[in-house]
Amino acid sequence: MVQSAEWPRLSAAGRRLFQRGAETVLNLRPDWLEELHVASLSSQRMRPVAEDPVLAAATRRANLANLLHWAAANVSHPGKRVPANTSPELLESARDLVRRGLDETALEAYRTAQSVAWRRWMDICFDLTDDPARLRELLDVSALSIGTFIDDTVAAVSEQMRVERAELTRGAHAERRAVVTLLLEGAPISRARAEVQLGYGLTGRHTAAIIWSGSGTASDQLEAAAEAVMRAADAAHRLTVVASAAALWVWLPVGTAPRHRQLTAELAAYPDARVAIGRPGADVDGFRSSHLDAATTQRMLTRLTSPQQVARYPDVQLAALLTSQPAQADEFLADTLGELRTADADTRETVLTYVRELGNTTRTAERLYTHRNTVLRRLARADELLPQPLADNAISVAAALEVLRWRGTEP
Repeated sequence: MVQSAEWPRLSAAGRRLFQRGAETVLNLRPDWLEELHVASLSSQRMRPVAEDPVLAAATRRANLANLLHWAAANVSHPGKRVPANTSPELLESARDLVRRGLDETALEAYRTAQSVAWRRWMDICFDLTDDPARLRELLDVSALSIGTFIDDTVAAVSEQMRVERAELTRGAHAERRAVVTLLLEGAPISRARAEVQLGYGLTGRHTAAIIWSGSGTASDQLEAAAEAVMRAADAAHRLTVVASAAALWVWLPVGTAPRHRQLTAELAAYPDARVAIGRPGADVDGFRSSHLDAATTQRMLTRLTSPQQVARYPDVQLAALLTSQPAQADEFLADTLGELRTADADTRETVLTYVRELGNTTRTAERLYTHRNTVLRRLARADELLPQPLADNAISVAAALEVLRWRGTEP
């Protein structure tokens, strides 16, 4: 590690170039930032993080925080050693990684992001000057600056993870989280022991929910949302595990999912909270499968950037399957829907309802609270927009519209 006293000094011209380059980074193009995010989550070792919407979002925030921290420091003091980034974004991310049982290898994302940032920084440098001496000076110092900054930041975050891990091992939360992890992984643990440690009975029916913050930050709305889920399911109590600073895992000892309409109405008071609900299941297997359903639902909502605040697994199962490969899903939507994909919401909803009602226009009109002639006009308009007539491809069209209903926004 380079000590501050050994840090190289830039010439006046080099400082000006460094400052201009850092200003460019502060106005980084969105596609460059997305390239950095994708790379940081792409390795096999990062798969547990990439597959968890809350952890993936925290990693993206950490990437951006690191980039802006380094750039802002070099706008103020071009070429000087940049202090480690210990901003709230990185410290919260460290706590979340520890709570999910992950170790410092998850910080690989910072170094992968560093390699992408370095390539983009070189592009910036070559645009700043064609003077070989100035370019060499700029690249030499910036390579040292970026590498040292990431080393220092990884060391600081690793220390925070060690502190967090020590705190967790002393608390009841760690015991509960460890038992739940064993149950979800199917590890050999006796039912009686698990029930004692959790304070929750595993015999009978269970419905799991994942409650998380839409903004990705800690929120006092999560606990209120958990209470709303419990009321909507008529549950007398719940098991709650703090999965991260921005997510709760909840199990209810009931065999029916929370009432969707009631829960949606109650959650309107907590706009930052989002809820994914699994199918009810029985005993330990049901405890596990209901949570996995909820996790699948959460991932789909996050993948589609869905505006829906509440989703139940049976309602999203088809959409989750169809969108597991985003590029192929987009191709399917374009090929199946054509111009209907961007048509008004009323037309798309009419087509979807019509297919659900097995082509009965009268029932479709009743479901939509509209006149039958209006339904016929919308269906005729849909046939003009579709690549194939609705009658020839009704099932695929309905499936594609179901995906759009959950996506909520065009990509």
